[in-house]
Amino acid sequence: MVKKILVVDDEPAIITLLQYNLQQSGFEVSSAMDGEAGIKMVMEENPDIMILDLMLPKLDGIEVCKKLREDKIMIPILMLTAKGDEFDKILGLELGADDYMTKPFSPREVVARVKAILRRKPLIDTVENKQSKEGKIQVGDLKIFPERFEAYIGEERLDLTPKEFELLVYLSLHKGLVITRDQLLNDVWNYEYANDTRIVDVHISHLREKIERNSKKPVYIKTIRGVGYKLEEPK
Repeated sequence: MVKKILVVDDEPAIITLLQYNLQQSGFEVSSAMDGEAGIKMVMEENPDIMILDLMLPKLDGIEVCKKLREDKIMIPILMLTAKGDEFDKILGLELGADDYMTKPFSPREVVARVKAILRRKPLIDTVENKQSKEGKIQVGDLKIFPERFEAYIGEERLDLTPKEFELLVYLSLHKGLVITRDQLLNDVWNYEYANDTRIVDVHISHLREKIERNSKKPVYIKTIRGVGYKLEEPK
C-alpha cells in the first residue's frame, strides 16, 4: 500500500523539492502552506506521516504539533527547523514530534528519515508484559497500561507526552538495567541523533517532574553517572 505524506511548509520551493523526491521514492504526497490548513488536511486525509515546518503562518509548527497531540492524533511528525533553533527543536520533540531536521537539508536525507520513521513499530505495540494478563506494568506506586496509553502514580493519572510515555514504558520494561543515552536514542527515538543526547536528558528531566515526589532526589529513575539511566523499585 502506498504511504501518504503531508508536507506543511510556507515555501513553495521546498514543497516542490520534497514532493518531487518523495514521489520518486514511491510516496503519495499532498501539501499545505499554513498550520491551520495542515491540521485540516490531517483530519480529512489521514496521512501516514507529516513533514512539518516550524515557522508557519496562522499556526506555527509547535502549535500544530501541540494541537494534534492534545487531540490524541498520533500521526508521526518530522519537524523542519531553522539551523540553530535548539530551544524550538527540543520543545517540538517534547510535544510529540518523532524526529527533526535542520534547514538547509538534503532531500535524500529527508526521504531516509521518513522511511526510518515509517519502519518504526510503536513501542507500546511491541510490549510483551509477563507481569499481568491485563498488560499492566507496575513499579512501586507507578502503574503503566501500554495498550491504554495511561500511567498512574497511585490513583493520580499522569499527563505525559507521547514520547515521555514511550520512554517510561521502555525504562519499565528494562527495570533494574542501566540503559545508555545512545540506547535510548536508538530504541525510543529510533534514530541516531548524531550524539544529541540532550534530547534524552531533557525528556528524563520532565518525566521525573511528573513521577517523582522530589525530582532532585529521584527514587524511580536514577542517573548512573557517565553511563545513562536506570528505572528501579523505590526503596
